[in-house]
Amino acid sequence: MNSRILYASVSLLLLTSAAAASAAEAESCAKVRLSDLGWTDLTLTNATASLILKSLGYETEQTLLGLNVTYEMLKTNQIDVFLGNWRPIQDEQFKSYFDKGEVEVITTNLTGAKFTLAVPTYVAEAGVKSYDDLAKHADKFASTIYGIEAGSNQPLLDMIAAGRHGLKDWNVVESSETAMLTQVGKMTKSNDWIVFLGWEPHPMNLKYKLTYLSGGDAEYGPNFGGATVRTITRPGYAKECPNVTKLLENLKFDLDYENLGMNAIMTDGEEATAAAQKLIATRPDLLKQWLEGVTTRDGADGYEAAKASLLSN
Repeated sequence: MNSRILYASVSLLLLTSAAAASAAEAESCAKVRLSDLGWTDLTLTNATASLILKSLGYETEQTLLGLNVTYEMLKTNQIDVFLGNWRPIQDEQFKSYFDKGEVEVITTNLTGAKFTLAVPTYVAEAGVKSYDDLAKHADKFASTIYGIEAGSNQPLLDMIAAGRHGLKDWNVVESSETAMLTQVGKMTKSNDWIVFLGWEPHPMNLKYKLTYLSGGDAEYGPNFGGATVRTITRPGYAKECPNVTKLLENLKFDLDYENLGMNAIMTDGEEATAAAQKLIATRPDLLKQWLEGVTTRDGADGYEAAKASLLSN
């Protein structure tokens, strides 16, 4: 074959491939809409995803929502992505959304997490080591459990309504992660008794001496609420936006990444975007894994674009 013809054929093939990659996604994929619940772990992972998506030529939008509203907005195509499907804690409450195909599972983005009630270690050393120990000391706890935002405490509300563990007349304070931890900090300073929702990854495990309570299998599952976290999307998103979905499939975190990032946000006062940028710079191995098989929005090499944007400084 004539070299000029060969060159022209190869060039045409490359242009066609790039155009195909770009055309593979609908215009609706240009902006990726994420749910933000105000959880620090989700704030960090959202910031990480947003940085990478922007480096690939996408826009991102984060909307602060409650957990219940998040599922409804996924179902009704008002948001695209939720990186905070904690399991098994959300399994029962939102089972119908999965059964009816009103949300779609993309991947598990974190393993080794836990989520259940916790007390300061000085309270555990005084005899409170399980859910069944709480009622014996109702006066010291003021019959109160400190939770997070409304919609995320349903297992505790169901537990109290059913009178499990002798906690029928107890109350759950529903506020936010920040407000709950402010209360923990205030009460632990004076060695007052408090029981609250605790989880890992989270800087609370570094800042406070905590003991997770056993016996909460009915509420949060075995192994102290041993959990995984999944990425879910609105129905049809994977087919509509395959390139973004490929990134979401690859976007898996570890406890070190999240603990360090959350600590930077909560303890050092860094903005989530800055914390994520620093973490990515120290973990280029992760960036390469995350961009495997991913292109920019216009079909160019995704890793090279992300590397130039996020690892150049």
